[in-house]
Amino acid sequence: MTTPVCTSASKATTRPAYPSFASYMRARQPVLLRTARSLTANPSDAEDLLQTALTKTYVAWERIEDHRALDGYVRRALLNTRTSQWRKRKVDEFACDELPEPDPVPVADPAEQQVLRDAMWRAIMRLPARQRAMVVLRYYEDLSEAQTAEVLGVSVGTVKSAVSRALGKLREDPELRPVR
Repeated sequence: MTTPVCTSASKATTRPAYPSFASYMRARQPVLLRTARSLTANPSDAEDLLQTALTKTYVAWERIEDHRALDGYVRRALLNTRTSQWRKRKVDEFACDELPEPDPVPVADPAEQQVLRDAMWRAIMRLPARQRAMVVLRYYEDLSEAQTAEVLGVSVGTVKSAVSRALGKLREDPELRPVR
């Protein structure tokens, strides 16, 4: 007596052998892309991941003996590739809604800057000699109030008051008014 063999069930689970990599890719790409999307949060990253896994499959195509196991091979390549990407990722990179870089500071026109320097220098030249000397030492030579007082042989209080008056005159200078 022979035992009946049920062949219809085994044929239902058997996948066809693919004659070429291109035919396999055309037939299975949508399913494999869904798998890749489940491994990544970004659809573009999923496409890149699948592309990498399919490239590995293409390189190994001749070595793969059982083409019924191709999906498993590609899924393993997807998982291994994703794991490698995850391990290599930079910790300081993350997605955000806004760019962290500040808005670029507009660069002033060099010609305008030169006009401003010239106007400032003309205004300083109109100051009384003593105030002019104190402003130049304080702001052009970058000396402290004490150093300025020592150089000019006056008290620190004199430097403070004279510089304050000089800055007030510069603020009121009509040539510098458009700058503010």
